[in-house]
Amino acid sequence: MMNQQTRPSVNPLAWWKSCSIYQIYPRSFQDSDGDGVGDLPGLLSRVDYLAWLGVGAVWLSPVYRSPMVDFGYDISDYTDIDPLFGTLADFDRVVDALHERRIRLILDVVPNHTSDQHSWFIESRSSRDNPRRDWYVWADPGPDGLPPNNWLSRFGGSAWEWDERTGQYYYHAFLREQPDLNWHNPAVREAFADVLRFWLRRGVDGFRVDASAVLAEDPLLRDDPPNPDFDAEMPPTDKFKRVFTDIRPETMSYIEEMRAVLDAFPDRVLLGEVQEGFRHIGQFYGGERPRFHLPLNSLLLETDWDAASIAARIDQYINAIPDGAWPVWVLGGHDKPRIATRVGLQQARIAAMLLFTLSGTPIFFEGDEIGMPSSQISSEDACDPFEIRVPGFGLNRDPERAPMRWDASEKAGFTTGEPWLPLGDDVAQRNVAFERGDERSLLSLYRQLIALRQTEPALLAGDFRPLRSRGNVLLFRRCTRDRQLLIALNVSDGSETVSLRGGGMVRLNSLLDRIGEPVDSQLYLRPNEGVIAESCVPERANE
Repeated sequence: MMNQQTRPSVNPLAWWKSCSIYQIYPRSFQDSDGDGVGDLPGLLSRVDYLAWLGVGAVWLSPVYRSPMVDFGYDISDYTDIDPLFGTLADFDRVVDALHERRIRLILDVVPNHTSDQHSWFIESRSSRDNPRRDWYVWADPGPDGLPPNNWLSRFGGSAWEWDERTGQYYYHAFLREQPDLNWHNPAVREAFADVLRFWLRRGVDGFRVDASAVLAEDPLLRDDPPNPDFDAEMPPTDKFKRVFTDIRPETMSYIEEMRAVLDAFPDRVLLGEVQEGFRHIGQFYGGERPRFHLPLNSLLLETDWDAASIAARIDQYINAIPDGAWPVWVLGGHDKPRIATRVGLQQARIAAMLLFTLSGTPIFFEGDEIGMPSSQISSEDACDPFEIRVPGFGLNRDPERAPMRWDASEKAGFTTGEPWLPLGDDVAQRNVAFERGDERSLLSLYRQLIALRQTEPALLAGDFRPLRSRGNVLLFRRCTRDRQLLIALNVSDGSETVSLRGGGMVRLNSLLDRIGEPVDSQLYLRPNEGVIAESCVPERANE
């Protein structure tokens, strides 16, 4: 296992600011043993691809021991690898192989809940006087003998499960097989700190904290108020406003404690899944007591795809984070609809160009770089417990979790067996091998954007200067004292022209066929085309 002296070197900027982060959902990345499920040896076989692509860090979804009721987010042992994925020795080999290629590893960690098969919970539910009883959230029935309050599980129904043996209910924000840890208990917090230390000592470069906003619940167990916006078109899980379970003040102090654990190890990073869009994201950075380095921001996946709406979302986010905070942008993930399906394959190029030219750290999901679509998986065929328990509201996360396409073979190079989820359509052309052979493919664009951001000071750490977007063109500049880039993104299927004062040169365009082209007083944009131009200033730019 790699020691501290041989860890990847530090860039002038912190590594998590200067690199692009690539999320891997291990079940769907690469299978090595023919069981149809991806694993760590499979990931190891694809490390050279990650180095070729140019990513600087991998965010790896859970590989811990788990009954797999929620595909690894129900953890029965925080300090071991599930045999489905391999062994601790396999994990160590992955860490070393990534570090040898100067790629960091960020491990997904799930502090809000465990599996009901975790030894902690088995002890907790064994009796009311067990020393670990208070490690989970237990409560007596209400006066009517029903659950203690009206809290709802995100996966449908009451968030309380009756335990016949001990005559109390336990709380679960998600599945009943995922009981919530009691983060009010200092012993729980110290035990979880030890979990983080275990992996940090093993060479992990940081963590992405799952469901961080729901760590603490109201100790008075007060009822959540009705949601005034609720209607029949919304999932029944939205019937109440989650005032007493989400983003509680204590949660922030618990995140600060996690951050303190990481700060005791040099050069590590803490990412966090947060909620409520931009409205609460600022507080997750912290102040004098720091919290997350990077509270994840998925606004690009939620905005209407037109120039005015995108510009507004960017502005709202930039104004919501604290002064001096480092932005972060997420273009895809294991529980977010695929960008190529959401905006179309042509606009997926524009989305990629936007991701890598905005100020901050870019994060994308395996397969985004080849334009993988969301697979068509019906409710009847769903594996996702979210869709199974709350059907008919578009909550199915299976479509974005379809296996990676490596080539045009029958099983797309992912497995020799039967893939755990359908591969989806258009495998013959949307696969890594095909796109690596096309110098103008979306994959080639991703690779060039990653390299340009890595080497261009204006993109890496330059000022972000929004411009007034007119019509269908999103405009902004990235500037240093002696460097200036104009980013012009046509989000429509019609041609557009941007008037300029002073010329320049195309550094990169989304179709990869105008690089080095001189630009004079007019910048012409074809339908669905984006351009990064050097030393261009828009005419009458209102900044």
